[in-house]
Order: sequence, then C-alpha cells, then structure tokens
Amino acid sequence: MKAKKYNFCAGPSTLPKEVFEQLSKAVVDYNHLGLSILEISHRSDAFLEILHKTQNMVKELMQISDDYSVLFLHGGASLEFLLVPFNLMKIGGSAAYLDTGRWSFKAMQEAENLGNVNIVASSKDKNYNYIPKNYSVSNDQDYFHCTTNNTIYGTQMNEFPDIDIPMVSDMSSDIFSRQLDFNKFDLIYAGAQKNIGTAGCTLVAVKNSILGKTGRKIPSMLNYQVHIKNGSLSNTPAVFAVYTAYLNLNWLKNKGGISGIEKENNLKSSFLYEEIDRNPFFEGTANKEDRSKMNVTFKLKNTDKEQLFEELCDAAGISAIKGHRSVGGYRASIYNAMPFEGVEVLVDTLKKFEKKIK
Repeated sequence: MKAKKYNFCAGPSTLPKEVFEQLSKAVVDYNHLGLSILEISHRSDAFLEILHKTQNMVKELMQISDDYSVLFLHGGASLEFLLVPFNLMKIGGSAAYLDTGRWSFKAMQEAENLGNVNIVASSKDKNYNYIPKNYSVSNDQDYFHCTTNNTIYGTQMNEFPDIDIPMVSDMSSDIFSRQLDFNKFDLIYAGAQKNIGTAGCTLVAVKNSILGKTGRKIPSMLNYQVHIKNGSLSNTPAVFAVYTAYLNLNWLKNKGGISGIEKENNLKSSFLYEEIDRNPFFEGTANKEDRSKMNVTFKLKNTDKEQLFEELCDAAGISAIKGHRSVGGYRASIYNAMPFEGVEVLVDTLKKFEKKIK
C-alpha cells in the first residue's frame, strides 16, 4: 500500500475525502439516472438543479444580497482580468489597481489594453513580500481592483479601503476561507481550483447595478450581462466542475460555513508559522503582519541543505512543497480541505530536519 500523501500544491489543490467519494459514484452513475455526471446534458433538469443549488449555496455562504448574480464561467481568473475592464471601464476611462504580485500585475496588463491604469500602491520594491498600506483611491476612477491573497509570495490583505467606486477583487486563493463583508465588494471572481473545487470553471459574483455603464460594445462571451441573461449557459458550462463545486461548498456548509472553516484555518496557519519562527534553520519570507493563512512561504537559511529537507518531505508523503519557480524556497498551501493532520506532518518534518542538522 502506498504511503498517504498530503497535497500542498497551490492549485489544483486537495479536496475533502468525502467529496472524492461522492464524485467517484457520480462519474459511474449520477443520482441513479443511469448516466455519468460526465455525460448528462447541461440543459437537463438534473444539471440545472445542480447549477441553481450551487449558485444559491454561494449566496448563502457569502451572505450577499439579491442584487448579486452568481456565474460559473470558463477561462479561469486570467480571463476575468480582461472581462473586468471590458465590463466596468468606460471608453477613455481609467481604473485603480493595487499591485501586490504577479497576478495583480497580469490583471493590470489586460486593463491597459482598454484604458488607463492607475497603480495606487505597489510592493514590488521588496519582491511583493508585504501588502501596501495608507494608499488612497480617487473617486474619478471607474473601479478599484485588488488581489486578496497572493499565492506566490504568501501575503494576504486584511484591510480594504472605504471607497465610493466599485471594488473588484480577485479572491481565487482565499475565497470561502475567512469571514468578510462580501457585500462591500461589487465584483468578486475566483478560479475554482483552490477552495471551490476542480479546475475548469470560474466563480463570478457581480452586483447587477454596476453593469452596462461603459458605453462600449462588448463581445457577447465577454459580457457579464449576456451571461447573467443566459444563466451561465451562454455556452456549454463545465458540468463536472460545477458539480464538484456544489459538493465542496456543501461540505463547507456542513462544517459550519465560513466561520467554522476560518477557525480551522487560523489554527493550521498559526501552528505552522510558529514552527517556522521557532526553528533556527528556517525563516518565513512574507512580512509577518501580512502573512497569508492559505499559502505559507518560507525558506532554508542554508540552501545547501535543500536536498536533505526535500528527501525528508518525500519520505513523509509531503507533495508539491516547493515554492513558485520565480521566487524559490518553499510554499505550503493549506486551503480549506487540507486537514490539520497534514500540517502536523509538515511541522514534524521541520523538526526532524532540525535534529538531523544538529
């Protein structure tokens, strides 16, 4: 029997065991229909029930108002980098962006194709190891965009500006992980492959009242209003990915919702950070007050010992612990479905490494 593995990958990430079990049954026969979830029609009553339940689950968990539409679209968060300015930036307009890493930078690049980008603050000067503070956002901007959690650098926003223009947030890597006033955000988008489900669909929650004001002609597949009108069925949706999202969000609801999982996430992240700070051979790479509770980034003080540490990780069943290729070091992604047991194994491995070096 193979040893148990703990998936610390930044995405696609681990899923709860019970979700895997439910999915495996549905792949063979969904709900006793005699059809696999992989082959049921996206126009069928069976899938429409799944879709509507999932949309309602999103609204329930996030406690957002009826003014929001919930969509499941293709293209990942990367396509949303383009859809946001197409739908919110006026012709000849400009938007404010907070630059906290690679993904916010890519979002800015897409927006620059349609108008002016005003960078209100950036942490590039220190390789994005902190979240900028004390910046201002002008009311003459069409919207403000931020990335709530930065997977590569291990930083996370804890405060958001009070503004009178639409606030847009890429929450791909920390959505559903902590309690926020989600109604404060006018548009939220997130790739599914971290805290929502499997790769293949993107969640968008958009306040209807902010749309239709750009004065530009928007291609139909890039137009949120078209997707809203067609109920996420403008083209064939990712049926399997949406069903996975439903099962995973239902698992989250049964664990006490966002408030319940936030307590677990706080315990997991604090337990790991305490060991990194205590262990004389490791150090965290993100500014302490801005540390992410989803992506814990750290490094060895002596890089010559990396092979030994990685061998210990392999022996312990720790998978995908290496940091992003652009920054190196190590990254433990501890999303909602990562059990506390997995973090305990990683902490134990850090302690074993210390004993071997001493």
